[in-house]
Amino acid sequence: MTQAIKIGINFFCSPTLKIDANAILFSVKTFIAAMLAYYISLRVGLPRPSWAIITVYIVSQTSAGASLSRGVYRFAGTFIGAIATVAIVPNFVNEPILCSLILAGWIGLCLFLSLLDRTPRAYAFVLAGYTASLIGFPSVLDPGAVFDIASLRVQEISIGILCAVLIHRYVLPKRMTGVFTAKLATTMQSAHRLARDALNGTPEENRNDRKQLSLDLLALQDLATHLPYDPAPVIPHRRILRLIHDHVARLLLLTAEIEERIHFLHHNGNLAPAELTRLIDDARTWCTHTDEADEGAATPGLIAQARAIQKQLARETASSAELVGANLAGHLAEMIGLLHDCKQLKFSVTLINPLRNTRLLHGSKHAGGYVYHRDPRMAARAALGAITGILCGCTFWIWSGWPEGGTAVSVLGVCCSLFGNFDTPVPFVVKYTIGTLYGIVFSLFYSFFILPQVTDFAVLVAVLAPVFLLAGSLQARLPTMMTALGITLTIPILSGLGTNYSGDFAASLNISIAVLVAVSFGALSMSIFQTVRADTAIKRLLALSRRDIGRRALGHAPNEARWISLMIDRTALLQPKIRASGKVYSSVLEDTLHHLRIGHVAGQLHKMVPLLPLEARAPIKDLLLAMANYVNPRKPAQNLTNVPLNQNIATVMAISTQSPHKNRAQIRDLLIDLYFALGTAPLPQAGKPKS
Repeated sequence: MTQAIKIGINFFCSPTLKIDANAILFSVKTFIAAMLAYYISLRVGLPRPSWAIITVYIVSQTSAGASLSRGVYRFAGTFIGAIATVAIVPNFVNEPILCSLILAGWIGLCLFLSLLDRTPRAYAFVLAGYTASLIGFPSVLDPGAVFDIASLRVQEISIGILCAVLIHRYVLPKRMTGVFTAKLATTMQSAHRLARDALNGTPEENRNDRKQLSLDLLALQDLATHLPYDPAPVIPHRRILRLIHDHVARLLLLTAEIEERIHFLHHNGNLAPAELTRLIDDARTWCTHTDEADEGAATPGLIAQARAIQKQLARETASSAELVGANLAGHLAEMIGLLHDCKQLKFSVTLINPLRNTRLLHGSKHAGGYVYHRDPRMAARAALGAITGILCGCTFWIWSGWPEGGTAVSVLGVCCSLFGNFDTPVPFVVKYTIGTLYGIVFSLFYSFFILPQVTDFAVLVAVLAPVFLLAGSLQARLPTMMTALGITLTIPILSGLGTNYSGDFAASLNISIAVLVAVSFGALSMSIFQTVRADTAIKRLLALSRRDIGRRALGHAPNEARWISLMIDRTALLQPKIRASGKVYSSVLEDTLHHLRIGHVAGQLHKMVPLLPLEARAPIKDLLLAMANYVNPRKPAQNLTNVPLNQNIATVMAISTQSPHKNRAQIRDLLIDLYFALGTAPLPQAGKPKS
């Protein structure tokens, strides 16, 4: 009996059942919002209430905050797109080819801007593009009604947005803040696990932890974008979130340094001094503390112990092993401070005045926050691909005189805009096409078998419920979301959900054919003009990372937190591309981490130059030029002598004794960091440059 109860509890608490329950709840709420929007549109006499239904399904998200933010972005994009269409079409009424060219250019520009944004706000740019496509292309040959169509579309979409936002906000709302705090807790667990694995010297687990942590930081940033729109009583403070990101990002870099130092000392003759070994054991014990009060009390003493060992080992006559030990002790002190601060910041997320009650032991008080990788070249490539595909469709339409060509090209523009932010959009278009096929079948069935028998709105809601509830539950699941959108975006238009029943089979069939042709041609067009192979994208990201290291070595991009965050974002971008490539890229992510560390050292060394005596500056400048040349061999740095990079490092290590004590220690630490980042060994003695 007890076993049966446990099985029942496990079943009802299982993640799969929870996902199913959330999907069903989302589907019911979205259907209610769609029918409410449809009813309001009918009562006020709008001619195309199907747009309101479609808007509800596009705007609705699984949380209240995301639904509101998406609604705001959709309204902004729709309004801008409508204004652009009204400005373009009437002014080129006698030039349909030129009008089509300008509309395609506008869609491409909006896609370009959305790809550069890379936040949920990019949806506004997408909407500005495909609103112009939906309104503009059908109006190219009949521009007289473009203003009325644009005005009606804005009104109907506003009704859909309002209904979706109200239902998801006030009917059993799922708050984004709860989702965010749960993800934040998971991320903090990953950060502590990463620190423990680094102290245990488990490189394989450490690599997996770093991969996951980079993905967690990107997911947190995406969730945080919706937080200002969430109806929760306390919204996490933006500066606190930025500080958390900066600390965790620095921790991701720091654990790699610690892991390599421990491996070097333990696996190269067990060179770690006894006091350093005790410090590592104490830090490992500290990381496993579950009592936050005990941990907080022990933190200052552990940091002081690490700093004392660092000072003791970093004497002028220190050996290479002692210098590495001092470097490790300094990194351990920083890691302990960062972990302590992360816990404090996590606790303060839900406080009303978090900044007043939070005391940090480590890290900059300036909050940088997440930095997105943006590539104007690749964005322009995707935009030009969309323009080319749309113009090909326009050419066929104008040349053939196809009556439904305007509808087909407008759907093509939607596809190029909606799926243009994927490197390989075709698989998503295929899923959408499958959903469109289902939607056409359902639409024809409803139009000619069900709807002619319906004379009451309540009965209409009842007969629409099965297919929309099914599609809504599929939309709440990521693997089937595109297929569900194909269904929910097709049925309202093709089934004739307007002010009155038309039942025109020929018109429905023509529109269905136009939609299928447009989506199919869109898949073909995007496979040719908008697809970026995974291997190409990986090489591009690595090349940009090397380029940016060279820039930092030459004094550009000096912001340290921004550099670390940018490289972590690139790491998160690389992981799905590596999986999609189908090839074995065993070292790409580790190479990116090495690029991050080399760039960190380059930036810090460049900041040190003005603080050094004049005679000590030239060797460091030579080293920085050598680093720029090392990472970017196709563009060799100017005025660079043919000196190996290792010898440059050894020379700077030797002359660092001429610097003030504080600067000497900093330079030594940076050079040791550079040796490990480059994978160079053995280390030179402090006062003995390599010959």
